[in-house]
Amino acid sequence: MPILADISFRRAIMLLVIAVVILAAGTAMTVKLTTDNLINDDARTDASDWAQFIAVNIPDLKQIAAGELPTASSMAFFQATRKYGQVFRYAIFNRHGYSQFEADREKIGLVGMSEFSAEAAQAIATGQTVIDISEGKAAGLPEYFARAYVPIIVNGEPIAAVAAFIDQTKARSQHLSDIMVEAVVLCLITTSAFGVPAIGWYLRTQEKQQADRRIRFMAQHDALTGLANRTRLMERLDSALAMLPATGGHVAVHFLDIDRFKEVNDTLGHAGGDCLLSTLGQRLSALSRIEDMVARIGGDEFVVVQAGIAGKEQAENFARRIASVLSEPMNFKERQITADVTIGVAIAPADGETAESLLMHADLALYNGKAAGRNRICFFTPEMDKALQARVELEKVIRDAALNDGFVLHYQPVFKIGSERLVGFEALLRLPAPDGTLISPAAIIPVAEDMHLIDKIGALVLREACRTAAAWPKELTIAVNLSPAQFESETIVELVTGALKESGLDANRLELEITEVLLLGNSESTMKQLRELKALGVSIVMDDFGTGYSSLNYLWKFPFDKIKIDRSFMRDFDKSGRDVETVVKSIIALGRELRMRVTVEGVETLKQADFLTGADADQVQGFYFGRPVPASELGATVLADFRNSRPTTQQHDKSMVRLVNS
Repeated sequence: MPILADISFRRAIMLLVIAVVILAAGTAMTVKLTTDNLINDDARTDASDWAQFIAVNIPDLKQIAAGELPTASSMAFFQATRKYGQVFRYAIFNRHGYSQFEADREKIGLVGMSEFSAEAAQAIATGQTVIDISEGKAAGLPEYFARAYVPIIVNGEPIAAVAAFIDQTKARSQHLSDIMVEAVVLCLITTSAFGVPAIGWYLRTQEKQQADRRIRFMAQHDALTGLANRTRLMERLDSALAMLPATGGHVAVHFLDIDRFKEVNDTLGHAGGDCLLSTLGQRLSALSRIEDMVARIGGDEFVVVQAGIAGKEQAENFARRIASVLSEPMNFKERQITADVTIGVAIAPADGETAESLLMHADLALYNGKAAGRNRICFFTPEMDKALQARVELEKVIRDAALNDGFVLHYQPVFKIGSERLVGFEALLRLPAPDGTLISPAAIIPVAEDMHLIDKIGALVLREACRTAAAWPKELTIAVNLSPAQFESETIVELVTGALKESGLDANRLELEITEVLLLGNSESTMKQLRELKALGVSIVMDDFGTGYSSLNYLWKFPFDKIKIDRSFMRDFDKSGRDVETVVKSIIALGRELRMRVTVEGVETLKQADFLTGADADQVQGFYFGRPVPASELGATVLADFRNSRPTTQQHDKSMVRLVNS
């Protein structure tokens, strides 16, 4: 019996061991299969999520897929995202499946030699994400990784594919390690057969949730400053506005833009610009309350949402505190950076009841602050909205005119005082409005400069004026106004040379008028271009003389051929009397000493003309001598009459005006 009992015990032990082994093996196999599926699902999900995330956040994806360099903001995004998580490589393919752009942890940029990807081509052809899980066998590849190829569809047409490569080696190793632990535990404690996988699932879920939170954070925050981006800002602003009916009070939106930020990048490089942006972001966060929100929504544009305020006074005090704190110097590589900001403020509900309208009105207030001279705080008013609509309509008219040759030139005569001899004309830009009236240059030029159309318009004016003047008697000159913006592209000399050659106009008959705004920066490039223009034989004229605070300072910086005294002096002539007479006589005498001719603009009465004759001015221009008229009214007969006319001062109010306006 003891022997039989011993055998039975051994059998029982053996059966128990076999049962435990079978249970452990079966459990381990089940857990392994389950874990393998989880690893594969995890790899697929991570790769697909990252590829989708890249596709959504790169606005110039189509251009990159066409082989163009990414914008600065896209490059910053790539540089930031490749440092997160397990992503070790990105790739962008064109719509034919050929690689155009690659980014990994060592390099980033356009590919040297484009390669075809069957997976990318398949994703583009089917419109479905293609996911591949592989074991790395080549140098530089992880042991285990996932690739997701996501097609980018715009308006129903594929334009590119984005691939994300996710290193899953660590995740797989972790899961395999968990399997071993789970198998041992299951062999010892069978009751925990389902507990360990549950713990493993929980841990994996926690890791996945952390990764998801990281992706969501990046999707809603600026990579450089860590502040909220536009998407997050709009969500928070919508929530704040939705609470207003219940809580009362107001919500203020402060739209900030750094004045002359480009100069910081130009002088200190992008590292200096990034330092400035990061520092300002930190200062704004320190200034704000916990219920407020600070966001960076553009290159140098920040927005602060100030919630639950009593009214405009509180918003204004906060805006002044922002301007004061942000203007304090900051250090960068042993240098100090100072920055002023312009702030536009809109307050809900009066200035807008939706996030879009409130942000737009704050932006409009910012624009008005910039236009008024920068470094100021500007609150939105309804008049700004009306001005914006008028501006939008004017931009449309200007754009259509630039595309369809809709601009016209009018010509105002210039006379030699005393002899009353016609000496030339000034070409003045006019734009027919939809209602048939003419829009003046004062309204056209600033808007055209903001639209970056001034070069195109200026070229049209110069060529047309030269072509028209070439048909006049050779004694007559033509004056054309130049914008400072035309000197920025450094093509003005080439443009003038081409216009003279094309028209056949003698260079000494062309007068180019500039204002002192062009010389404010005292740029060597500007002075060089002016010297080259003068070398062509054209005359350089200082226009609107006397309106700036430093006009006299420029007369010895460059040898002008002529000074044009601004029309404002004649406008105030009858009211200011001897004061205006004294100033005008002094300018004329100064011109004599500097050997510069002097033209007086805005002459509208006989009294003014008689005064200028006695003051020994050179030339006069104004409604008294003739209004601007189209070229069609300056026929050969009229010009011939001008050349032969020599009326006296007492006669020119009848004969000359009648002649010009005939």
